[in-house]
Amino acid sequence: MNNQEYTIKTMSLEDLKLASNWAALEGWNPGKFDAECYFKADPNGFLMGYLGDEPIASISVVNYGNEFGFLGFYIVKPEYRGKGFGYKLWQAGLNYLSGINVGLDGVVAQQDNYKKSGFKLAYQNVRFERSVVVPKAISDAVYNLSEVAFDKVAQFETAFFPVERNEFLRSWIEHPEHIALGYLIDGKLKGYAVARYCEKGVKVGPLFADRIEYAKALFDAVQARLREGDTIYLDVPAINEQALTLVDDYAMKPCFETARMYTGNIPELDVRRIFGITSFEIG
Repeated sequence: MNNQEYTIKTMSLEDLKLASNWAALEGWNPGKFDAECYFKADPNGFLMGYLGDEPIASISVVNYGNEFGFLGFYIVKPEYRGKGFGYKLWQAGLNYLSGINVGLDGVVAQQDNYKKSGFKLAYQNVRFERSVVVPKAISDAVYNLSEVAFDKVAQFETAFFPVERNEFLRSWIEHPEHIALGYLIDGKLKGYAVARYCEKGVKVGPLFADRIEYAKALFDAVQARLREGDTIYLDVPAINEQALTLVDDYAMKPCFETARMYTGNIPELDVRRIFGITSFEIG
């Protein structure tokens, strides 16, 4: 260990933006405005390790109402790896989430290490990519999500996330740089999608829908708002066969994979209607 004092502090929003830059250097391709939205989820849920005055490690441990937590952004600057700094931060993060079920999307190669901390594998999430092809027509059932009452969106989302996360959700769907679309039939929300520009291309997440045709209509409507040739990404639960059918129909190619793991029981989510998860960092 270095002779300088190692301390762990709660991040500011500017610190979280720094951690997002580290994630970009790791090739994780964060959204350009992820930090300010993530911060809404739990302003105390982001920790940074300092060696002296230098920030060298980060972790997110978002606590959703003392009912469920999600861990991400676990990064140590390359020159400080293998020295115990990351593990101390990891322990501090898990301590912050003590007593509740914790989820994460970890790189597959680290599954065994996560198991040592009590995490159990639920399923794989796979990132798929393709170049945007702007469709000639989009469904007239697709609306801007701003036209849908927020309470309807929040209620719809309860099938896909273990607990309420309205502060984050509102910032995610209402961010002026995000594309947020809903699929409505007779005024009832049947699906919604959010897309945001990242360091490279555009990620769609979440993509929740009652049926695959609704998910496709939303995916097409997102592409219609993008530039031809942009790269578009979708993070798919590998246990959802309909979602795998969707990415196959769009000739999307896998480019990254994570292990979704939990410390407690696997939440009873309607994975059959999850065509794209929201975020590898906060669930």
